[in-house]
Amino acid sequence: MLSKKNLWWVLAAAVFALFPLVVTNPLYTTIGVFTVIYMACATSWNMFSGYSGYIALGSAVFYGSGAYTMALLSIHLHMAAGSSQFWLVPVGGLVAMAFAAPIGWIALRVRRHTFVVITIAVFFIFQLAAINFGFTGGTSGLNLPFITWGFQNYNTPFYYVGLILVVFATLLSMAVRRSRFGLQLLAIRDDEDRALGLGVKVSAVKITGFTMSAFTVGMAGALYALFVGQIYPQFVFDPMFDVSIALMTFLGGLGTLTGPLLGALILEASQQYLTVTFSNGSLYLILFGALFLIVIIFMPQGIVVYLRDRVTKRVERERAAVAANDIASPDVALGGAR
Repeated sequence: MLSKKNLWWVLAAAVFALFPLVVTNPLYTTIGVFTVIYMACATSWNMFSGYSGYIALGSAVFYGSGAYTMALLSIHLHMAAGSSQFWLVPVGGLVAMAFAAPIGWIALRVRRHTFVVITIAVFFIFQLAAINFGFTGGTSGLNLPFITWGFQNYNTPFYYVGLILVVFATLLSMAVRRSRFGLQLLAIRDDEDRALGLGVKVSAVKITGFTMSAFTVGMAGALYALFVGQIYPQFVFDPMFDVSIALMTFLGGLGTLTGPLLGALILEASQQYLTVTFSNGSLYLILFGALFLIVIIFMPQGIVVYLRDRVTKRVERERAAVAANDIASPDVALGGAR
């Protein structure tokens, strides 16, 4: 029999699986595609940054690497536009991991604050390289083979592939958190020097976690490139990408399993909706800033932790009230007997 916690997971999976079948408006299914892409990215980012405490602000490197892998292979292999290109999505993830390993080896030789600066510097190196190298198309970008699927159902395959990425990232994050490797990441987050003293191979653990988190982000970038059909350096190597997935994770709950999913669902869906609804494309930035301030002030640990603590305190109060009644009941009974 399913526990209450597992039942919620099953219900959530059913809702997401039925979404494009129930909601057929292309506008909303487009929002759905971008939402599942960012849910996968935020979950994967949290798997390293949330568990280890090392806040990475260069994940757009892996997102862009996956996007360019999809574009370049599709063009140079002369692939027929269609579902066969989905097989390149994992390749985008592998290329991202190939970049992440040496980047992690360099960047993770330092501690947290310096690590943030190095990841930002690496990001700008990749962005400038994509703008200036000829094989990337420079500022003109690259156009992928045009997919001729019907307009009404065009988004559905991309949505389900994105949903598979979400499930994969969630299961991987869950497995990492429950494993010895995950405990080592959490030990590094709590006290890196103490973890080192206890025998944790800190450098190897950090590099492995960093590289693993790049895989899903690279696949998401490849899926994005295939979905939009064209890529430009300033969009796939976008600093707002790193800010967005970090904000999503902090909103939902850094270091939690469901926090990045909830944060990405709220922020990306609302951002896409506001962008297409209002002519001011920067309105969502103002709202995001206000929302972030509210969360930091009233829910500094994120929505998931805040709600969990509220529920826990309520249950404890109810149990205390029941225990107090049980203690008082015999006294009442004895008083009535006299």
